[in-house]
Amino acid sequence: MFQSFADDLYRNFIVDHRWRYLTNGLLLTLEITFFAVLLGVVLGFSVALVREAHRSTGKFRLLSAIGGVYLTVIRGTPVVVQLILIYFGIFASVRIPPILVAIIAFGINSGAYQAEIFRSGIEAVPRGQFEAGRSLGFSYWKTMWRIVMPQAIKNVIPTLANEFIVLLKETSVAGYVALNDLTKGGDIIRSRTYSPYLPMLAVALIYLCLVMIFSAGVKYLERRLKTGER
Repeated sequence: MFQSFADDLYRNFIVDHRWRYLTNGLLLTLEITFFAVLLGVVLGFSVALVREAHRSTGKFRLLSAIGGVYLTVIRGTPVVVQLILIYFGIFASVRIPPILVAIIAFGINSGAYQAEIFRSGIEAVPRGQFEAGRSLGFSYWKTMWRIVMPQAIKNVIPTLANEFIVLLKETSVAGYVALNDLTKGGDIIRSRTYSPYLPMLAVALIYLCLVMIFSAGVKYLERRLKTGER
């Protein structure tokens, strides 16, 4: 039994340096996740800020409505469907690298969830903080930037870190647009060795290790933030 398992390991990962499909796929997965999260932060923060400004001042009605539609559509449809529509629909006639399309698609998806994270962080700041800033003569935007937002961002940092972990796993569907990500790398090995078990088990273990590492980082960050509040 041990010899059979060793032979499977050799055939799936050593022959023709097939382990490189996993390492190269892992690097691509991390690259997509990192830049998609950055794009999501920009989109999510902007949408949350506009919707909160409309709620507080009544301004930006049209932009707030557009943001509401964006949140409803993106959060109400599967990310794989969004990825396919963006790649084969919106960018079908444009020569654009698939990795850029994936970053845009996953960034747009993540931005919808991050918008709600930022909104909840803003609403978690006591209303008295905002009123105190206005009583000091600050404008609405100056109060937001100087008083409210620093507290809100501190509140949402752990949740944003968890969003990174969620997005990391969601990128496993990037193979639908011809990207050799981590999951696709395992699938390529499986298609060449006809071994349905070992390649995908290796992919699952890599994802599990990544999630455990990042989760430990999130817990450490939460402890540091709690310590800073004392």
